[in-house]
Amino acid sequence: MPGLRRLYAPQRVAVKTDPRGAPMQVDGVAVEAVREEWLVEDGWWTSKPLRRHYFELALGDGRALTVFRRAGAQRWYSQRA
Repeated sequence: MPGLRRLYAPQRVAVKTDPRGAPMQVDGVAVEAVREEWLVEDGWWTSKPLRRHYFELALGDGRALTVFRRAGAQRWYSQRA
């Protein structure tokens, strides 16, 4: 149906990480704190399982942001809940 779009679709972001893989900067803004971190594994019984590593961040500009990347991938995304 024309005009329909997916709400809160993940958006690509540029993330710089520390040596262990935790975000230090998102789109050039410093990460002040990692509030929470978790791994989502779903569909492990299928031929295309989903495995994402999420970080809930406090940024230097005052925003709270959740970012993720697929396990083993280099691309990062932000997504609203």
